[in-house]
Amino acid sequence: MARLSILASFLFAGLSATRYIVPGGRWHDTDGNLVSAHAGSVTVDKTGKFWLFGEYKVEGQTEGGGVSVYSSDDLATWESHGLALAPVKGHPYISPSNIIQRPKVVYSKISNEYHMWWHADNSSYGLLLQGFARSPNISGPYTFVSATAPLGNWSQDFGLFTDYKDGRSCALYSNGDSKEGRDVYLTSYNEDTTALDMVIHRFDKYDLEAPTIVQTDKSYYALMSHKTGYRPNNVVAFRADSMAGPWSQPFMVAPLNTRTFNSQSGFTLTIRGRKKTTYLYLGDQWDSNSLWESRYIWLPMQIDDAKKTLDLVWNDVYDLDVESGDWWPVRGQAYYAADARVAGGAFKQEANFASKGTVVAGIYGNDSTVTFEGVEGAGKPQWVSFYYQNTDDMGFGDQPGGTPDRIGGAWQLRRIASVVVNGKAEEVETLFQRDTHKGIVLSTPLLLTLEKGRRNTITVGGLWNGFDYKGADWAGQG
Repeated sequence: MARLSILASFLFAGLSATRYIVPGGRWHDTDGNLVSAHAGSVTVDKTGKFWLFGEYKVEGQTEGGGVSVYSSDDLATWESHGLALAPVKGHPYISPSNIIQRPKVVYSKISNEYHMWWHADNSSYGLLLQGFARSPNISGPYTFVSATAPLGNWSQDFGLFTDYKDGRSCALYSNGDSKEGRDVYLTSYNEDTTALDMVIHRFDKYDLEAPTIVQTDKSYYALMSHKTGYRPNNVVAFRADSMAGPWSQPFMVAPLNTRTFNSQSGFTLTIRGRKKTTYLYLGDQWDSNSLWESRYIWLPMQIDDAKKTLDLVWNDVYDLDVESGDWWPVRGQAYYAADARVAGGAFKQEANFASKGTVVAGIYGNDSTVTFEGVEGAGKPQWVSFYYQNTDDMGFGDQPGGTPDRIGGAWQLRRIASVVVNGKAEEVETLFQRDTHKGIVLSTPLLLTLEKGRRNTITVGGLWNGFDYKGADWAGQG
């Protein structure tokens, strides 16, 4: 198996643990529980409050958990309101054994209520329907109405978009994996959003999923993911002057080989503030080994209508003022692997793509570690970003960690590192490092509590991830 590199640099956001948006972090609600709203969408009510709807998943349960709902005033602090749509035992479409995926909620002015739509299916994905429920309250509970084939067609991954200029809502959905499918439909709703009425455009034979649309004053951009299951890939976008098209050729929205920062598209949110308009990409970082641990990758999008481009802007930690619409990255102090202390079989290795040209490799269990010293702490919880390289899927196809692009290859999702603060081994934290690519450095955050001052140490080792005890390779990233 190819040796892994953990590129570990530590970047501190400091201050509040809940104030900022932290892509890939363990997000907790105001009760201290993990936010469980996967493949989610955000609806804004009349008061400007944000409501997050998503798939509810807990340990041991992967599908059929229903739709959870959370509210927030700042997109960073989330209050749970339980299940907006609860599973019903024995129900033909929303039982615990059914698929209830990618929920979207829209307000209907005609009926003065909220309408929820989602991909409704059975466990074998043999139904390919769209579910519909309604509620007078945005938080629910929602009452099931129907599960139908859109205009008699199949429907798999589901998206919903409302044009801010004319208020028209549309559904986006891939129509299955069969040879006859592999299209993505853009279809308008009737005025009450209770049924679809007309196909506006069909993205023919692209074989994409997880569709969503973001609208600027001049353009529409449709973002979609390739079909690779829970394995992330290069999300692409199409551009058009109108929803009816013509639409452009697809283009990638993130740096090549980052696999869209290990995320899948799902929804976009537009913040029209008093100073500027910010467009947010709301993606999912799926964890097929433990779906309830899947993370959220929410990033600003940089859109240039003159150049007809859309790019995700990576930030370890950033602050967003939802009233002004402005956002800014939160900076911190960097610590480099080149300056760290290694133990056991861990060693420093030349890497021209890393800060100071060095990574630490050979991290294996708790016997071979890298320790960063003189780390400044705030004396309260603070976000720490770990920069790493994990090339598991670039190995030999017939060995664990081999690339699935080779004959007999087996893809590994991630490595797990042990993180110990100030030598307190009894308080070990776990850090997931998703697969990257040779020479591609990504970061993953962890919320840690360090003592106030500059005498802290952080030691990184490896933990069992199902096939090995190694961690990734660490280096510095300034």
